Amino acid sequence: MNKVILVGRLTKDPELRRTSSDIPFVLFTVAINRTYVNKAGERQTDFINCVAWRNQAENLARYQRKGNLVGVEGSLQTRSYDDPNGVRRFITEVVCDNVQFLEPKSARGGDYYSEYNDVSPYDVPDDYRQYDRGSYDKEKSKKEEKSPFEDIRSDFNVSNDDLPF
Repeated sequence: MNKVILVGRLTKDPELRRTSSDIPFVLFTVAINRTYVNKAGERQTDFINCVAWRNQAENLARYQRKGNLVGVEGSLQTRSYDDPNGVRRFITEVVCDNVQFLEPKSARGGDYYSEYNDVSPYDVPDDYRQYDRGSYDKEKSKKEEKSPFEDIRSDFNVSNDDLPF
């Protein structure tokens, strides 16, 4: 079974694109707060790549803007490609079966604009929002070389060698 359900906010305005065979699609990122806080009392956010096709893509581009709350239902997909330098890149994304607009039209400021357009708590650097984030992830990992799990306390004594990944 491959089922993903997410609720989060759009990190930028969805931009409608078309394949060479004229099928509309939108690549977008949903920002989702984690349920726990770290030692400093901060809540971390995950940025999940998503892709919507055909009518859903057209509706997203037409009615949603940066900061809008959306619900996404779909399946997780991975794919790879070779970049111009010959480096193999892997992409994991949610292929949307259903996208729900979770705020009333009035909260979006009418048909086209959101109250979140000017300032969003989910602003991230533009290079992170690129569809291929490989270079940003490498740069980020150089700056932050701590484990994302080091803030989680547990009574279990598990080393990294015990993990299957």
